[in-house]
Amino acid sequence: MQTEPPPSSDSLQARLDLHSSPADPTLCFHEEGMKVRCLSCAHRCLVSPGNRGICRMRYNRDGVLYAPSGYVAGLQIDPMEKKPFYHVTPGGRVLSFGMLGCNFHCDFCQNWVSSQALRDPRALSGFTPCTADSLVEFALKHHLPTLVSTYNEPFITADWAARVFERAKGHRLLCGFVSNGYATPEVLEYLHPFMDFCNVDLKCFSEAGYSRLGGRLKPVLDSIEHLFISGCWVEIVTLIVPGFNDTPEELRNAAAFLAALSREIPWHVTAFYPTYKRTAATPTPPRLLERAWNIGKEAGLHYVYTGNMGGEMGHCENTFCPHCGDLLIQRRGFHLLQNRITHETCPRCGSLIAGRLLDTPTP
Repeated sequence: MQTEPPPSSDSLQARLDLHSSPADPTLCFHEEGMKVRCLSCAHRCLVSPGNRGICRMRYNRDGVLYAPSGYVAGLQIDPMEKKPFYHVTPGGRVLSFGMLGCNFHCDFCQNWVSSQALRDPRALSGFTPCTADSLVEFALKHHLPTLVSTYNEPFITADWAARVFERAKGHRLLCGFVSNGYATPEVLEYLHPFMDFCNVDLKCFSEAGYSRLGGRLKPVLDSIEHLFISGCWVEIVTLIVPGFNDTPEELRNAAAFLAALSREIPWHVTAFYPTYKRTAATPTPPRLLERAWNIGKEAGLHYVYTGNMGGEMGHCENTFCPHCGDLLIQRRGFHLLQNRITHETCPRCGSLIAGRLLDTPTP
């Protein structure tokens, strides 16, 4: 695979359009005047011929909706804990891949060079043409049992992920997403046969906050509930951004929502570092993460974790049995120091530990 060089904004759009194909008919429908309604995210853009959706990646050409296809803008072998997934094959490795574009415009985005492509003229990223088969072959060659679509917002490139994951499933690989959760029931049903697990970025718990990012809170909450009810393993991450989403009331509301759905949903509260349009902002101090961790535990969540602190938060990174309190998994950053879970159970009291802890097929 040969990487395309970082282009100018105009040429990036032209090159990306060469790596697109008609959207899956499940994810769009036609309306009057050759307009097409896109169903890949909760914006439900009505796209006229010659125009693009809010994500800038899905566009209408002569009455046909086109979607990204046949490339990656990011490809990396990661520890599973980096995504973060703490209850999916702990200590395992995963092939992370991503494309370009997003349906939000978060000013604190840590992946803005890829997510804000075609929206911010500074977001100029190269990409590598590839096939779905070549990605799966790469995973098999490196003995990686898991693939995750991440980096950009993967639901806006769901058509491509489905092609990759359909082939991966033929080799009994596990497949998942890291998403902002701004989805539709249609795209979640479309991806259901291929999605073993999903990490949803619950960015805040207020409509005002989501409005600043270019979305709404309710569709994200609906997606979390839909994923959980469908049987997909769900973990939640909230980047704690000082002055944006860090009030005790907002954190309590988020924790209460998750606990009402299931006390076994892991909640990752992670540290923000100045980036993108918030380079002058204050990093998240450890005390705010510890407060968020305590709020999650007080709400009754069994599994609350801090992250992005380089392994400096001690017990807040570990997994404990929710029934007897025994230490099960000890972590430092992305590294496992010990894993005492036996056959998905606590070795001390025998209680079942939630997650996809034994799903480690050998490719």
